[in-house]
Parts: sequence; C-alpha cells; structure tokens
Amino acid sequence: MDMKIDVLHKLCNDGKMKWTTHILARLQERGIQPSDVKKCIMTGKIIEEYMADYPYPSCLVLGFNVNGQHLHSVIGVGSDFLWLITAYYPNIEIWENDFKVRKVIKL
Repeated sequence: MDMKIDVLHKLCNDGKMKWTTHILARLQERGIQPSDVKKCIMTGKIIEEYMADYPYPSCLVLGFNVNGQHLHSVIGVGSDFLWLITAYYPNIEIWENDFKVRKVIKL
C-alpha cells in the first residue's frame, strides 16, 4: 500500500492529528511551531515511505513552514489519524539541494 498525500491532506484538514510527546519535545528544541508542521503537510510531497514502521506505516514529507522554509515531517498513518513523529529543517550536508534525496556519504 502506497501512502497518498491527499489522505494526509484530508486527515490534517479534519484535525485528525495525534501529537506525540516526542514531536512536541523536538518542535520546542528546534523552534518549530505546530502550525509549521500543518503547513508542511498541506504544501508537501511524500519523499520517503517506511511501510514496515510499527505500529503504523509512516512517511517523510517535504513541505514548507509558514514562512516558506523547507521542512521535513515524519508522519505515521493509522486508525484514521496522522501520528506526528518528528519535524526538522533539512540539513544541506545530508540532503541534496532539493531536500528530496539524501546525499551519499563517502567514508
């Protein structure tokens, strides 16, 4: 089963979002507001899927915060809710310039 961004949009619009303790702590540490995560979902695209994640499949969404900055959000989808896991500003040292593809790190 592939994740669909329109499903994420609908659940977000309907307010069917579960904010985990983990994401709330990370948002505070990183100066990200819940409104930034919602904007990321609504403007975003799914760039990675983690179908084997437990307890629900999850995905990485690349979108924009309320100020137009790139933002990554990891979101699980299950039981008719979005389970918000973490969010962060992508680092150019780890991601290609488009923030959609991880760089290959040579050891």
